[in-house]
Amino acid sequence: MKHLFIVNPAAGKKGSTDDLVHRIEAAFEGRDYEIAYTRKCGDAEHLTRAAAQAGGEIRVYACGGDGTLNEAVNGAAGYEHVAITNVPKGTGNDFLRIFGRGYREGFSNLAALADGPQAALDLMDCNGKLGLGVICAGVDARVAADVHKYKALPLVTGTGAYVLSLVVNVLFKGIARPTTVDMGDVHLDGDTSIICICNGRYYGGGFMPVGEAQPDDGVLDMLVVPKVSRTTFFRLVGKYAKGRYRECPDVIFDHHGDTITFSSPADIVAVVDGEVMIDRAFTVRLSERKVNFFYPPDMFWRESLQTANISKGSILENAR
Repeated sequence: MKHLFIVNPAAGKKGSTDDLVHRIEAAFEGRDYEIAYTRKCGDAEHLTRAAAQAGGEIRVYACGGDGTLNEAVNGAAGYEHVAITNVPKGTGNDFLRIFGRGYREGFSNLAALADGPQAALDLMDCNGKLGLGVICAGVDARVAADVHKYKALPLVTGTGAYVLSLVVNVLFKGIARPTTVDMGDVHLDGDTSIICICNGRYYGGGFMPVGEAQPDDGVLDMLVVPKVSRTTFFRLVGKYAKGRYRECPDVIFDHHGDTITFSSPADIVAVVDGEVMIDRAFTVRLSERKVNFFYPPDMFWRESLQTANISKGSILENAR
């Protein structure tokens, strides 16, 4: 078996790439492995697909955040002889949170990860773009998409950029947009605040809209929040972030199935595992393709489900 490490040198703190390479060399001495580096958007997908098409059993380690993992997913989907994983490098590894507390340490233990089990996971297809974790389209997506604009400002940190984006989008640009949504028997035609489709459980650095979501159950868990006032939005967001959507049936519509469509006369911003898409009509469906994902031998997303439900009372705990 070959092991391919796709390293995003732009992710993480200064020196993190050199540290990771040293750990790879120490853990994989005597094994068949290769280290490749991304230089631009899309490189991880192309490198993964090229390795898959070369044939032979291979494990691909996406070393970076959710964006690097998403690219590897799109390159490996449908190839039965390929398995992928995510080695945390940076701050954004929301998909790995389904494995419970200690996920960062577990997925950083390269020697154990190399021989860990694997499973075929479901994928979401969003206008041809595949996603593994969460797709959002609403004020939360616009906040996420605008963060990079504020990171470029002097003295603005990552957290500060998120807060600035949140304030501007919620207080000044408005929460809702005109949208037509169809999911199962639910049809909504009017202003919409949030659309969220979950295959995984977490996004946005620790938000857990559907705590019971499973990435291998053949079901997409969908939530739609129609237009609400700012007061209701700020009152609602805590419950939404902790997976308590069933407590708010009057303002959060849920459906658990395989397809959702939404459209608008204006551009819609959708975020697929951290990757931004812009269009006026989207169809998100359960993909026919799956991806093999390998993980530490002492971790399993179903075992962490109970922990996730118990800890819903504190979004800060989920973010650790």
